[in-house]
Amino acid sequence: MDIIISNSSDRPIYEQITNQIKGLVMSGALKEGDPLPSMRTLAKELRISVITTKRAYEDLERDGFISTVVGKGSFVKAADTRLVREEKLKQIEDLLSRAILLARQSAIGREEIEEIIDILYQEE
Repeated sequence: MDIIISNSSDRPIYEQITNQIKGLVMSGALKEGDPLPSMRTLAKELRISVITTKRAYEDLERDGFISTVVGKGSFVKAADTRLVREEKLKQIEDLLSRAILLARQSAIGREEIEEIIDILYQEE
């Protein structure tokens, strides 16, 4: 499992870890039952604090992506299609928010944005 941490990112390190593991689960690269590295192992590999990896694992468990068994470790949970859909919607909202901000800064109107979206959907 390759996790890449960017110190220049505006996102906290725990959030970078969480987002990358969610992405691996949603893409199918991590499957139900796959073990995750221990918090200490991941912290050592990434050269970060164990507290940071603990926060990421807690968030992943809270969001339903992993389950932790005391003494055994953390494992990928079965993908809940509703969770996956919700996570994808959140990603789309984030991307659209950035696109709208850029459009506003560039004096590009809603109609033009909607036209772009229509064209992109038709390309499939």
